[in-house]
Amino acid sequence: MRQIRITKFQEIAALESIIKTYVSEAIELEKAGAKVEFKKNPEATPEELTSKFEEDAELEKAFMALTPGRQRGYILNFSQPKKSESRMSRIEKCRSKILKGEGFNDYKKT
Repeated sequence: MRQIRITKFQEIAALESIIKTYVSEAIELEKAGAKVEFKKNPEATPEELTSKFEEDAELEKAFMALTPGRQRGYILNFSQPKKSESRMSRIEKCRSKILKGEGFNDYKKT
């Protein structure tokens, strides 16, 4: 991804030529009809999560309602342990967050 992080107004003038180039490229891509192909969960869903969905339709519905990024965060977390029992334990611990629509890495601001 091409991106420019600007923290001060003065940086815009210094980066003027680069910004113009990026905008021109974006316009050309839009005119050409270029599209980005997104993968749907490139990581495999753990078998334990699939079996949990069969037992708990509410959990499956809530999980599928999550954004793809949040789903991926949970899948990565659930896939890490080597033991099936550990994966199931993680799924159980995260059930309430999933039902609330929260992502694995979401934190409440205090």
